[in-house]
Amino acid sequence: MAKVLVGMSGGVDSSVSVYLLQQQGYEVSGVTLKLFDNEDIGIEDREKTCCSLSDVQDARSVASKLGCRHYVFNYGEWFLKDVVGKFAESYKEGKTPNPCIDCNRYIKFSRMLERAMFLEFDYIATGHYARIEKDEASGRYLLKKGADLTKDQSYVLYTLTQEELSKTLFPLGSMTKTEIREIAEREGFVNARKKDSQDICFVKDGDYAGFLQNVMGVTAEPGDFVDSSGEKIGVHQGIIHYTVGQRKGLGQTFGKPVYVLSKDKETNRVMLGSNEELFAVGMLVEDINLISIAELKEPLRVTVKARYSMKEVGAMIYQAEEKKIKVEFDEKQRAITPGQAAVFYKGDVVVGGGTIVKALFD
Repeated sequence: MAKVLVGMSGGVDSSVSVYLLQQQGYEVSGVTLKLFDNEDIGIEDREKTCCSLSDVQDARSVASKLGCRHYVFNYGEWFLKDVVGKFAESYKEGKTPNPCIDCNRYIKFSRMLERAMFLEFDYIATGHYARIEKDEASGRYLLKKGADLTKDQSYVLYTLTQEELSKTLFPLGSMTKTEIREIAEREGFVNARKKDSQDICFVKDGDYAGFLQNVMGVTAEPGDFVDSSGEKIGVHQGIIHYTVGQRKGLGQTFGKPVYVLSKDKETNRVMLGSNEELFAVGMLVEDINLISIAELKEPLRVTVKARYSMKEVGAMIYQAEEKKIKVEFDEKQRAITPGQAAVFYKGDVVVGGGTIVKALFD
C-alpha cells in the first residue's frame, strides 16, 4: 500500500484530500507546517490565518476522526528566509512579488517532500485545485488546470519540477468547491464551513507597507514623483507604498487622474502617467521553469497570465538571451508588473513560467 503525506493547513480542502486518498486505498498521514506565529505579527482573527494554534487543532481533529497520524513540522526558519525575506527584498528592489509561489517552491514542494521521502512516504499531497498527468509520448509529467476553473491554482504551482510532480498528488483536481464542502459536511469535519484563507497569510489586513516597516524593519525613504519625461511633479513616501497601475492612495492630487507607471530603486523615483501609458506590448521573463517541454527551441504560441487574477491572453513566446523568455502579446496588456509571475498555457496544460523582469513598450 502506497504511503502519502498530506499537507493539512486546517482548512476544508486539505482535510477532504485526506479522506479522498483514504477512499482510494492509500495509507495516509497528515502534516501541518508551522511557518510563523500569527501573534508575533499582530494577527488574532482565526479566519485570516494559516498557522495559528486553532488551525493545527482543526487539522488534528480531522486526522483523528479519519484515524490517521498527524505531524507538525516547524519550518519557521526557512519560511522567514526563503519566503518572507525574499518578499521584503523584492519590495526593496521596487518589485511586487507573489510570496505564495515562493512558499510552494521552497517549502511545500521541496522541504516537505524531502522530509516525506526521508520518512519513507511514496508521495506528498495537498488540497490544491490542479491536476497532474504523465504524457506517455514525451515521458514528462504535466501540470494541468483544476476542473473547477473558478478555483484553479495552477498559476501558483508553475515552479514544480518533474521530480516534484512525479511524487505529488492533487486529489481535488477534478472536483468543485461545492462538492468538497458537501463531503466535509457529510463526514462531520469540524472545518466544513471554515472560510478560505485570503490574501497573503503573514500580512495583516493586506497592509504590505506596514508589515515591511513594522515587522521586517524596511525603511521607506521619501523620493520624487516624476512624469514620463522625468520632470519632478511631487514627493512620494517610499517606493514600498506603491505598485504599478495604482491610482488611489498617492497622497496628493495632480489635477488629473494619474497612475504609477514604474518604480526605480536606484534613483528612488516613482513615475506617474496616464492610464494609456500602462499598456505594454510584451514583457521579459526570467528564472524560468518549463514543465510540458524541456526547452523552448522555437517560438511558441501560448496563452499567458501575468498575475493571478488576470484572464489568459494570447501571446507568442521566444527564447531570449541570458536564460530569459520574451513575450509578445496579441493585444497590449495593462500594468505588467516586475516581480509578478508570468505563466504560459497550452489549453489546460501549463507550459511553464517565470518572474517578470520588465514590461516592453512600443
